[in-house]
Amino acid sequence: MVTNTHSKAILLFDGVCNLCNGFVQFAIKHDPQGYYQFASLQSEAGRELLAAHHLPTHEISTVVLIEKGRVYTHSDVGLRMVRRFGGLWPLLTAFSIIPKPFRDGIYNWVARNRYRWFGQRESCMVPTPELKSRFLV
Repeated sequence: MVTNTHSKAILLFDGVCNLCNGFVQFAIKHDPQGYYQFASLQSEAGRELLAAHHLPTHEISTVVLIEKGRVYTHSDVGLRMVRRFGGLWPLLTAFSIIPKPFRDGIYNWVARNRYRWFGQRESCMVPTPELKSRFLV
């Protein structure tokens, strides 16, 4: 059973989506302290975490962030994550003033088209040995 120790946040992502994998790579690059851990939605760890937080384990079309016992989905995920990135990235949290239904509407439109626009992998990404400790399986 995978548990969140509350000392790190966990991002659950679609492991076969090129856009999602790009977002994970972006997060890794901008999180040198290693605060974020990752698991694909298709992995055993991902399914266990979804079930533990009463989320569907099949056909989920959003990234999921589990942080300090709370679950964030859709546009809230990116807005929460950029707070910890260096440089000017935290300024993006200003988009929080946009009403959530509007932000999530745009998010859902991109999510519905992500495979067509960005492509799909045959299988989930395999982390490098240096990053393996940040991925739950």
